[in-house]
Amino acid sequence: MYVAVKGGERAIENAHAWLAEERRGDPNVPELGVAQIREQMTLAVNRVMAEGSLFDPDLAALAIKQARGDLIEAIFLIRAYRTTLPRFGASRPVETAAMDCDRRISATFKDLPGGQILGPTFDYTHRLLDFKLAAEGDVQPAPERAADPAPLPHVTEFLNREDLIEAAPPCDTPPPDLTRDPLEMPADRALRLQALSRADEGFSLGLAYSTQRGYARNHAFVGELRIGTVAVEMDIPELGFAIEIGEISLTECETVNQFTGSKSEPAKFTRGYGLVFGQSERKAISMALVDRALRWQELGEDYEGAPAQDAEFVLYHADNIQATGFLEHIKLPHYVDFQSELELVRKLRREAGADRTNEAAE
Repeated sequence: MYVAVKGGERAIENAHAWLAEERRGDPNVPELGVAQIREQMTLAVNRVMAEGSLFDPDLAALAIKQARGDLIEAIFLIRAYRTTLPRFGASRPVETAAMDCDRRISATFKDLPGGQILGPTFDYTHRLLDFKLAAEGDVQPAPERAADPAPLPHVTEFLNREDLIEAAPPCDTPPPDLTRDPLEMPADRALRLQALSRADEGFSLGLAYSTQRGYARNHAFVGELRIGTVAVEMDIPELGFAIEIGEISLTECETVNQFTGSKSEPAKFTRGYGLVFGQSERKAISMALVDRALRWQELGEDYEGAPAQDAEFVLYHADNIQATGFLEHIKLPHYVDFQSELELVRKLRREAGADRTNEAAE
């Protein structure tokens, strides 16, 4: 595309070699393995899987290693690889009510059937550097969990029994597939949730925070946050029934939001929803808050001009791969464009100087 790039192939090869050297680091330090990244940097792996739209911890760990820890670059690698994979079919919707929960908490009900499960979380740590980790000692094993935990019902079911929360909207038609078709407006909720699920975590967090600071009518409680594994099932036409093809880990968040109602409809709580791959609770909560903010029109609320209420603004700017590509393209050669701009500025300055000379002469 650019002559300078074509003529600089040797420089590019050298840049790649330098990159590989920097990626490896000091050869006297043991090399970081993919298995180590997968097992010990699981939250980074989970983010790459979620925003890369591909559940594969090994490939996500490999992408993180190749990207030198740059998670957006790793997400880009995963998305690019994903496009090369064959598609054999579609799985059934997962049953999150049957989730084998590692973590399950509610900010709305203290006493839940099955109890609050704190799970692996930073919530109760002191945020002080633990220098014992630098010694690389053994970790005390956690207590054993129940071998066959009972299914845990969703908290919102308790509100549903009393008709105190809006019913979950039915999904009668297959949702659009954002990984195969470009995003178009207006976007229904299913498409919005897809986009939010793989949106940049930082962008989602900023929007969610804005809703809590008054830039949308979005006072929310975390009805339930659960993290665990669910079975993935797929219908096999030759067999005539569905079989389990594996398990994936998910984070699900359901928020309970402020009342709504009208002369004909009694006041009820409303919902926000978030679901992402792996343990990504900050992302799931952010997604649920933004989802609720985007529903202002269907719930008959006023548009307040808040960024999180503007579907086009949110969805067209939430994807970090698109944002990165557009932002980083400006560092590519733009010599011809700049020379034309430079000549235009020089011309304007010459004309302005001539005008001032004529005015002085008069």
